[in-house]
Amino acid sequence: QVYLVESGGGSVQAGGSLRLSCEVSRFTSCMGWFRQAPGKEHEGVAAICSAAGVTYYADSVKGRFTISQDYGKNTLSLQMNSLKPEDTAMYYCAAGNSRLYTLDRRYSSSWGQGTQVTVSS
Repeated sequence: QVYLVESGGGSVQAGGSLRLSCEVSRFTSCMGWFRQAPGKEHEGVAAICSAAGVTYYADSVKGRFTISQDYGKNTLSLQMNSLKPEDTAMYYCAAGNSRLYTLDRRYSSSWGQGTQVTVSS
């Protein structure tokens, strides 16, 4: 079991930035961020795999979001720039196996409680 606690959500205007953090009890093969907007399915946003830190992004956030991990601080982060109203969602960090790079939640094993991000136009 991996324990994860997110922080850093909030409200921001379109074009603004937010940085989400996730304190983790340990890292797994791949770590990721997912989000769920009201009335929509969970969407994989970004993943980072192995100590080499290879990253993967959904097309909708590529070039705007950056995922990173800090082993010394046991922290997973998501830097979100150029935010859009369609980025509004509850954001969750997740731990998973090596196939989590596909951003498919079936390969996740543990989730945090989520942090809300709201982007106004």
